Order: sequence, then C-alpha cells, then structure tokens
Amino acid sequence: MNSKWKSSGLIGVGVVAGVLLGLNFSAVAQREARSPLPLAEIQTLAEVFGNIKQAYVDTVDDKKLLTGAVKGMLTELDPHSSYLDPEENKEFETGIRGEFGGLGIEVGTEEGFVKVVSPIEDTPAARAGIRAGDLIVKIDDTSTKGISLTDAVKRMRGKPKTSIKLTIARKGENRPIEITLVREVIRVQSVKSKLIEPGVAHIRVTQFQERTVEDLARNIERMYKESGGKLTGLVLDMRNNPGGLLHSAIGVSAAFLESRTVVVSSNGRLPDTKHSYLATPEEYSFRTREDALRNLPPGIKTVPIVVLVNDGSASASEIVAGALQDHKRAVVMGQTTFGKGSVQTKLNLNNGAGMKLTTARYYTPSGRSIQAKGIIPDWIVGETASGPTRGPRMREADLANHLTNDRDPDAEKPGAPQPAAPEADKKEDAKPPARIEFGSAEDFQFQQALNLLKGQPVKGEKSAPQPGPRTAEAKK
Repeated sequence: MNSKWKSSGLIGVGVVAGVLLGLNFSAVAQREARSPLPLAEIQTLAEVFGNIKQAYVDTVDDKKLLTGAVKGMLTELDPHSSYLDPEENKEFETGIRGEFGGLGIEVGTEEGFVKVVSPIEDTPAARAGIRAGDLIVKIDDTSTKGISLTDAVKRMRGKPKTSIKLTIARKGENRPIEITLVREVIRVQSVKSKLIEPGVAHIRVTQFQERTVEDLARNIERMYKESGGKLTGLVLDMRNNPGGLLHSAIGVSAAFLESRTVVVSSNGRLPDTKHSYLATPEEYSFRTREDALRNLPPGIKTVPIVVLVNDGSASASEIVAGALQDHKRAVVMGQTTFGKGSVQTKLNLNNGAGMKLTTARYYTPSGRSIQAKGIIPDWIVGETASGPTRGPRMREADLANHLTNDRDPDAEKPGAPQPAAPEADKKEDAKPPARIEFGSAEDFQFQQALNLLKGQPVKGEKSAPQPGPRTAEAKK
C-alpha cells in the first residue's frame, strides 16, 4: 500500500497526474466525518441553490450548478487544486502520457488562423511536407478563422488510421494547398539533445512525462557515442519547463547523482506523503521495475554540468535543479524559477471526471522549501546581453490563494537580483529578438553556460552559495 502511494504523487504547473488511493482517502474522510458537519454552511449552499433555481433570469441545469459548486470548492483551496470534467480529464491523461492519435504538428495562432509552429519529425505532417509558418485555413470543410486553438487541436486529433483534410495557405503560393493525411499515434519527445562541439552536449527537457527518463537515457547514450565515448561538459536545459511527473523528475536527477542519494522529500497529512525519495529505480520507474538508467556511461555521474532555468521553470524542473544544486553536482544558471513547491495527486471520480488535489509540500535535499520563492541560480544571467525579450511572468507568489512557505518566512520578499544587461552591452537602440531558439548561437544564456564550462568569463552576477544537503539525510 505504501509503495503504491509513493509512486503516485505527481507535480507540475497545469500538468500533474496520479492515483489517489481510495482506501487511504476514504479513511481520512471517515475520520473527518466524525466531526460535526458545518450545518449552517450546508444550509447556505442549499439556500443559494434554491434561489438560483427559482429566480435566476434563465433556467439553469442542476448539474451545471452542482458542478460549479464542486469547482469552487477546489479552486478556493489553492491555485493548483481543481476539478476536471470528463473531457478535460481525458485530455489531461493524454497530455501526461505524451501519446495521442494525431498528425504531429505543433501549432499556434496568427491573424485568427491556426499557424504551424513546427511539424514533428517522422509524423504524417512532416512526411506530407507541412512546413513551419504554414497557415491552416480549413480543417476538413470547417474554416479555422476565429476558432480557438483548443478546438482546432481537438479536430486534428482522433483515432489512428482515420483521415483528415487540411487546407494550407503558404507564403509564396498563390493558391491554397489541400493535403489529406492519415492520423497516427504521435509520441511527443520530451527530451532533445545535440552535440554543440566535440565533447560538449546540450540536452533539453521540455516537460516530465511517462517516458522522459527513458528518453533521457537514450539521448545521453547517443551523445556519448557521437562524442567518441567521452563528454567534457553538459548543459541541461529546463527553461520554460512547466513540470510534470514526480517519478520522472527523480529519474532525471538520478541520471547524474550517485545511487541512493536523496533527490527530494515531501510532507503532507497522509502518512504516505511523508517520504524521502532516493535516486533508485524503485522511485523513478513507472509501471515497471526495469531500470531505464541501467546502461548509462559511468562518466555521466562526474561530467561537469550547467543547469539552465528561468521563471518558466516550475515544479518538477525545480526539483531537479534543487537536487543537483544542493548536492553540488551542477551549477544552476539563468533566472529565479517559478516557485511551485507543492505536490498534486489526481483522483478519478465515478462520473468519469477527475480532481487534482494538493496533498503535500516538497523540499530539496537540504530541506529548503521553494514554495513562493523558487530556486535561486548560482549565476544570475539575463535572456540577452541587451535586456529581456519579454516582461516578467507571473510567478507562484503572485497567484491568489497560493500556499505559504512553511520553512522560510521571508520567501516572498525579493530574493536574488534580477538579471540586467551589463552597462558595456547596453545600447539605446538595442532591441532584443522576439523569439530565441534555445541552444543556438543567439541564445545568450546558453552561450554563458558554455563559457562557464570552458572556464571563460561569464556575463552575469554570481549569487550567494546555496546550502548543501543535510548530512543525516544525504544517504539512506
């Protein structure tokens, strides 16, 4: 029973999943039920329900009212507890698996139409010649003008082996292009890598899904093979990574840490949420006890690492950054992270819906809570030499009803300095690019990470050293 609970805790910003064991959940509910019911509040709920049914300007369905009450009950707790209707619940599970029936297109919107950001390699879209920048003006016979991105994605997804027709408007072409495609099972790769130069690798983790640990292992093995069996430096890039599955975060950390090292600990009301997670296959293997990291080259445990993060790095990515930072295994560089230090567990309900419930706080190996604070990089480095490419994002501390930091009363006070452009690099007319490709020659933060690996000067500000792991908890 305990092992099942431990393997099901998951984390993320908008991306979390797991199974809340009915037995444990029911036991807590039964204990709480022994206390007197809040009759006055229940009567108020019934009174409001009755008034709406009787006097609201339009007739309202009972199901809609009660579903709204359930949603309000959860959203009032904290920003990450929520109700998922049956369709949302299904979409949520699909996102966590990183696998769906579709075409293999990353899309956005432009001028009211659906725009192709990038076709995914070796998918129906890529094989059909769909290009980045194409505008999808029709899906089958339905115009995409004004359609929401969510609706467009739903229309393009579907059962494998079913066909769909896209009408494409392409720059330089006088007429729309009609393309008929057959949907396939699309597997989203959450890990991408490349050799930047001999011996130096860039590994980017975009989110933490079911197969992220396996994907990471394959990429590391390939990088070692391409570099002749040795890496001299590694940039682990988790910028804009919103989080995901806890076991995947543990596995990514375990790839670089010695076996049985503490990666993260959690603490909640249920006994099974009070747990220290170690770098062991039992903690990071999902639905199987096979160790995805078993064939990693031994050198991966000692290769110098720079971890890149920013204010879009949240939850699971903060766990990895915090673990590698606390164990002095990597230098963390970039901007202070989002600051989400809570664990959500997902419960499937009898009506096909689901709920995400915050069940624990988590802590780095040294016992730090990053809730509403974030991971402060060892090196504060801005997005570009001339300034940021965008305004500041909203962080956990800005969200209504966010949990407090139970370990650091000053967590929400201004912490590390925010990166600014060095005076020598500032220009009156300097305009940073609207979008920077991570890992490119134009990626200022990435280039500073390479400079650090090579022992060259870094254009940034060094922050105060972060505490290391507590001796008593470092090994178990």
